[in-house]
Amino acid sequence: MSHGSSPAPSDTLQSRLSIEIHGAVQGVGFRPYVYRLANDFELRGWVINDARGVFIEVEGPRERVEGFLERLPREVPPRALLQSIETAWLCPIGYQGFEIRHSADGGAKTALILPDIATCDDCLCEVLDPADHRHGYPFTNCTNCGPRFTIIQALPYDRPNTTMRGFTMCPECRREYEEPRDRRFHAQPNACAVCGPQLRYVNREGVNATDEALKLAAAAIREGKIVAVKGLGGFHLMCDARSDVAVGRLRERKPRRERPFALMAPDLDWVKTHCEVPPDAEKLLASAEAPIVLLRRKAEVRLGAVCPCIAPDNPSLGVMLPYTPLHHLLMRELGFPVVATSGNLSDEPICIDEEEAAARLGHIADGFLVHNRPIQRHADDSIAWIVAGAPRLLRRARGYAPLPVLLKGEIPPILAVGPHLKNTVSLSVGRQVFISQHIGDLETPEALAAFERVIADFLRLYEVTPAAIAHDLHPNYASTLWAQTLPTQERSEKLIAVQHHHAHLAACLAENQVEGPALGVIWDGAGYGTDGTVWGGEFLLGDASGYRRIAHLRPFRLPGADAAVHEPRRVALALLYELYGERAFEMDLPPVRTMRPADRPILAQMLARGLNAPLTTSMGRLFDGLAALIGLNQTVSFEGQAAMRLEFAADETERSAYRLNLEGDVLDWGEAAVAALADYARGAAASTISARFHNGLVAAIVEIARQCGQPRVALSGGCFQNRRLTERAADALRAAGFDVLLHKQTPPNDGCVSLGQVAVAAAELAR
Repeated sequence: MSHGSSPAPSDTLQSRLSIEIHGAVQGVGFRPYVYRLANDFELRGWVINDARGVFIEVEGPRERVEGFLERLPREVPPRALLQSIETAWLCPIGYQGFEIRHSADGGAKTALILPDIATCDDCLCEVLDPADHRHGYPFTNCTNCGPRFTIIQALPYDRPNTTMRGFTMCPECRREYEEPRDRRFHAQPNACAVCGPQLRYVNREGVNATDEALKLAAAAIREGKIVAVKGLGGFHLMCDARSDVAVGRLRERKPRRERPFALMAPDLDWVKTHCEVPPDAEKLLASAEAPIVLLRRKAEVRLGAVCPCIAPDNPSLGVMLPYTPLHHLLMRELGFPVVATSGNLSDEPICIDEEEAAARLGHIADGFLVHNRPIQRHADDSIAWIVAGAPRLLRRARGYAPLPVLLKGEIPPILAVGPHLKNTVSLSVGRQVFISQHIGDLETPEALAAFERVIADFLRLYEVTPAAIAHDLHPNYASTLWAQTLPTQERSEKLIAVQHHHAHLAACLAENQVEGPALGVIWDGAGYGTDGTVWGGEFLLGDASGYRRIAHLRPFRLPGADAAVHEPRRVALALLYELYGERAFEMDLPPVRTMRPADRPILAQMLARGLNAPLTTSMGRLFDGLAALIGLNQTVSFEGQAAMRLEFAADETERSAYRLNLEGDVLDWGEAAVAALADYARGAAASTISARFHNGLVAAIVEIARQCGQPRVALSGGCFQNRRLTERAADALRAAGFDVLLHKQTPPNDGCVSLGQVAVAAAELAR
């Protein structure tokens, strides 16, 4: 938090102080806090919101004014986040009393929009108290909790600028809303059963009920049916997580063959009974952000607590706690865990309104639990875990977006449209880079439409005209094509192409507020390289202003291009071909045995001639290929499945390592692959081979870092979603004396790329 002020006057009798505060100070009870504090000091003046932040004038004896200023940042409401306080002493003008003034609309739009906030303890107590007039009301909230980002339509954050503007408060809610000492003072979604949103349950049998809607939905879930539940930022598809039949039906209809489903647990006790919950993870589960948290299952209760097909071949569960009154009430009605997966078809964005849900989810859900509070924009559940001793994100959405990453200095307004997979977009305003909620893979017209809506939303909310649009270097990414095909009158003068892995490095530096160079170890599945090949196992020395590729993984081919992502055995055959030529197709190994004989000569031609077999340095694909070589996964139903299985197989106690040799600027995996094949031929367990491979990668990172000589190392890219790799690499680097930078505010996967694009584009504009 920064401070700035002008000199205090010499007059010690009566003084007036102007205070300008920037940060997350709207919709958190900040103005009533200021009102109470001013009254504590018997000061006069006013406080007001506008589109930039909160403005205050206080007047009274200088000692009291100074006491007010000293306490102001120390006792703020729990959800407030102060970025800067600027002050100026003025001549007193004789205010009478202290007032909260109505919000002003003018000026630049720089106020922070808060994410949606999980139900606070006070509101939950009211919902569960039979004597309270909000007992059982599923939309209870106050200034400390409830919807924010998903209901706001314009700045400043006031009820007429939200989707709650259609609900007229009853006298009791109006009294709370207008009383500065009440915790619902200017809680914009404030409502109760008399005046607020209502539930409705609809099913295929013709039931259309408002009375007992929640009980009807719970009964359907209890019977093994799938219910689409409209929540805070969109729909969940829910079913009994204990039922093989219900979960299998959901997998078939969605369709989602093997990717893990998220769970909503009835309470924290259930989670502690069935999962390992260290203190940091418990705090994260119960936080106001309330993300899905990846937790290791307890071995003794892996079977029975939830059905095995929730997360096949995965030692962890993705678990969240109820985070709205609706979820709390539903889970109390059920008393058992439910699948709570995004209400969408695979590769499509989450549904946010009833008509859309009926059209897109009608063949999946047996019933719909809906409500009449409009959702302005979608927000999936965020996903987090504890890695290297700190909470880290794998998907940044509800609870986190659109809070900005704060840069060290101001930059021009830049719109960054992100990558093709795990897309987010970012917009810079001053020192702030606002990062959108997770949009997902831009594979479908629905996903592209959501991407365009998010961009229009950001530009409208912040009323910014970008000086540049930053996009990925890949010419065929949907986000790149969108930027390049905008009509001239809508497009910025400057289009800036940013190499994918450079964006990863720049993002990691930006969120750690680090200037100057670092060695970026950027390992992922794919990114378009400056030489036209597919990069993914990169060592980049540089910062946002530029980089040098000092080393990379030994290239190999991807026969069938994208088909190799879905068939790791193709990658395995490419690795064998690199090592042994055409003899690869005669070897008695799992990828050869499982490939149809008719396909082998075709693949051999692809590899020999390079036809539809692009070169890659991808570390993600190397993980896939090794998994297939030792018989783990020959095909996958989602990207990274084979690599995950290889990670999970690793023996925690194994200390030996396969050698990866650095020859010039090429990190050669050949010796490691040969050693792995020799171990496999001797009957070594997959756990041993996996551990030795991981250990070899860690040793290679440290060796290259030492040769590079840069004391700072940044780890980024989808491969660093691998907990074992990340933690062991970070520990080894620190033990060798390096300063290690990891992602914390953004994911290491492509969800961070738009932030990096902003940083790189800003550096280019500054040249």
